[in-house]
Amino acid sequence: MSASSSVTLALEHGLQVLRAFRAERVPLSNAELVRRTGLSRSSVSRFTSTLVNLGYLRRVSGSTEFELAWGGFALGHVYARGNFVTHQVQPLMQALADRLNVSVALAAPDGLDMLYVGYWIGHQIAALRLSLGSVLPMGLTSVGRAWLGALPLDQRKRYLADILRDAGPEAPALEQRLAAAFNDLKASGVCMVVGEYQRDAYAVAMPVWVGRSNTVMALSCGGIDVEPDIDAIRSRIVPEIKSAAQEMTAMLRHVDAEL
Repeated sequence: MSASSSVTLALEHGLQVLRAFRAERVPLSNAELVRRTGLSRSSVSRFTSTLVNLGYLRRVSGSTEFELAWGGFALGHVYARGNFVTHQVQPLMQALADRLNVSVALAAPDGLDMLYVGYWIGHQIAALRLSLGSVLPMGLTSVGRAWLGALPLDQRKRYLADILRDAGPEAPALEQRLAAAFNDLKASGVCMVVGEYQRDAYAVAMPVWVGRSNTVMALSCGGIDVEPDIDAIRSRIVPEIKSAAQEMTAMLRHVDAEL
């Protein structure tokens, strides 16, 4: 392997370690980082030491665990502050969240997960324990299924193979739910998940295409309801989310930069 290839691979692995730290801000041990990244224990130990020295991670006092340091937060802060797309649609999405009393999320893929690059919450909604930067499993959420459903079939099949492989014994049941979501998406333009990822939570989502490059993202509206009336929720949310998606697409049609 050439020197440049070795540097590139090391950078890729270092970024894998950083990406293992999610929005829930839970400190992670080297063992957990090995599980999340698939890297060897010796590699993870080497990368965490380097990232501590560079100011991207710090050791938790009195523990062998690590958490993001200011260097890591600075990268995310720069992105959030400079993201033209989310700043442009902020008034539209906040109005949607307030009008429906839901949380509204704009998400992009991150491996086999979906990353919230934009998040707006209605003034009276019960907390969903989610926020900007939250990472949700692609296969278990409406926002992930909506994004998958917008992909060309060959690309979708590759993602589904990995998702179902990781699901283990739950794969057959998950495959059925995914197929139902894609059928719903084809028939109605949206898909819905109730209680699969978070108890008592529901979400309705649809794909959106952003900018000149037609970057595929997903838009969702969700909330908490102990006894949800699915027909009523769909009747209330579906026309609104479709209208907002259409307006957002028109608003961003000349944007060149991808998320």
